[in-house]
Amino acid sequence: MLEQDLTPDLLAQVQQAVHTRTHLKIVGGNSKSFYGTPTSATALLEVSGHRGIVSYEPSELVVKVRAGTRLTDLTQLLTDHGQMLAFEPPGFASEATIGGTIACGFSGPRRPFAGSARDSVLGCTLINGNAECLAFGGQVMKNVAGFDVSRLMVGALGQLGVLLDISLRVVPMPEAEITVTRTLSSAHQALELMQQWQREPWPFSALVYDGNKLMMRLSGAETAVHSAASQLGGDIDLNGDLFWRQLREQQLDFFRDAENLWRISIAPATPLLDIEGEWLLDWGGAQRWLKSPVYSEHIHQTVAALNGHAVCFRGSDKTDWLRLEPGLMNVHKKIRQAFDPYRLLNPHRFSPEL
Repeated sequence: MLEQDLTPDLLAQVQQAVHTRTHLKIVGGNSKSFYGTPTSATALLEVSGHRGIVSYEPSELVVKVRAGTRLTDLTQLLTDHGQMLAFEPPGFASEATIGGTIACGFSGPRRPFAGSARDSVLGCTLINGNAECLAFGGQVMKNVAGFDVSRLMVGALGQLGVLLDISLRVVPMPEAEITVTRTLSSAHQALELMQQWQREPWPFSALVYDGNKLMMRLSGAETAVHSAASQLGGDIDLNGDLFWRQLREQQLDFFRDAENLWRISIAPATPLLDIEGEWLLDWGGAQRWLKSPVYSEHIHQTVAALNGHAVCFRGSDKTDWLRLEPGLMNVHKKIRQAFDPYRLLNPHRFSPEL
């Protein structure tokens, strides 16, 4: 893996932007430009060249990596040592970087059983909107009193700082994995089964209903996984690895030709929502993908009434891609002001108000 430390160059560019009040569009692999509101910035800050492994001790289950490192390169390194990122991040392209993955806060099918991207971040180094190089968190897994600022960067879409280095918790790869499928008559039946099984100690690492089949991935010790598969019943899917990869990377037929693809985050026991469209239930029902022509107003209101949260993940409805309550928006503004007082970094990417 080609390694390159561009910290001085990136810092100089941000310093110049502060001096001239130039808005910067942070670009890594550019694999997630579809996500969020398009930024109004036109000057590019390229971070993909800032790449490489800063430190990695497999026995410590921690890796520190530069933000421009390709996700595929990091994944291969961990695989070579029998380890992985617990949150199973999607890349959406071979050029995807770990910095962009963390900035968007994306997690894959394993998330409800192994933790989110935010749970895996131990620390980071960044350049804020005052052109200051700041370090937060650490490189070890321990309990620390106070608020973990580094985890604020997860999902911030680059509006709080330019990520330089990220320390991540890694986990051993499971000894065995099996995918079991069961054909069901309805999404309602799938939700009931998923809620029942998640109250029991099955070794799930993914649980999804694709509109026809309930797909269950079991991970752990080989004997435990085979025993669970036998007791749960259903058919063993020999192409299970392909399915989970295509689900994670949104390459299934469900995700194709979606004018507006919505990600609904909601309590997994919530009944089916009364919104027209096609549904795919992931994360045991806690993350629901919706393809729908319905206006964003109706979707936001329906989901909010059930204490959920809706995001237009892909599509044309980006002017109203997410909504924050006034109190929460005020908190976002104050945090943004603290990290980037001139609003130079990815302006409006998260919201027109930010």
